[in-house]
Amino acid sequence: MSAEDVAFLLDNLCVELGFCLPPDERSRLCTAPPTDADSFTDAVFIAEGMDPNEDKRLRELVRQKVMRAFQQR
Repeated sequence: MSAEDVAFLLDNLCVELGFCLPPDERSRLCTAPPTDADSFTDAVFIAEGMDPNEDKRLRELVRQKVMRAFQQR
């Protein structure tokens, strides 16, 4: 995904699910995003200071949005 695609996805995750990452983490993901949906989803949780395996339902919600973004590229 391009940096613009990642920024759009991160904006969406912030507004819709409350994953509003710190600027340095956001920049890191935009510069070098993980290349698959699961890794990207985990990276978002870790950047937010959360364990990706703690809340399976929330992880799946984030993963669904990430999957859609990966499919649109």
